[in-house]
Amino acid sequence: MQNTIPAYEISAEDQMRADLYGLLGRLLFESPNPEILQTLQGLSGDETDMGKAFDRLAKLAGSNDVETVQIEYDGLFIGTGRGELLPYGSYYLTGFLNEKPLAKLRNSMRQLGIGRNNSVNEPEDHIGSLMEMMSGLITGRYGNPAPIVMQREFFTTHIEPWAAHFFKDLEAAELSKLYQPIGTIGRLFVEIETDAFSME
Repeated sequence: MQNTIPAYEISAEDQMRADLYGLLGRLLFESPNPEILQTLQGLSGDETDMGKAFDRLAKLAGSNDVETVQIEYDGLFIGTGRGELLPYGSYYLTGFLNEKPLAKLRNSMRQLGIGRNNSVNEPEDHIGSLMEMMSGLITGRYGNPAPIVMQREFFTTHIEPWAAHFFKDLEAAELSKLYQPIGTIGRLFVEIETDAFSME
């Protein structure tokens, strides 16, 4: 998605949220390049379920090369005709691509000043794009950092109804190796955000 330079500083907690949304968006929208794989190798976690998933991800990033990960990514999300998973909100919510959830998202994007990147062919309701949009709303990439009420509305409308289901499918996908802990991290993060927004 097109962006601008953030205008204001945000809290350390919000920066961590934005960073995790951004990392998930990058990993889901394209196969990791050597630099990203090296970054993933440096991750570490605690004894929580998410911490253990970060540890698994770091180990797998260190034991897989770019070509192997590209094959996994293609099999999961691209394939011949289609990948093992279809990472789009419309598909998860209606069973079809380019349906009402996509139109609803495009309307929200217009209201929030989020422009479509014309060099990207994927529909905007791709899970990677949605993760990237949430990161941008938090940091102010599309203007000023979005108030929490605006973040909550975007999340509960466009992410919460289906993202946890997608991440569970990614965890369980036959082809998921490096992407198995990514699915775990995504599922747990969506659960954390859902709980946090429900308390606001």
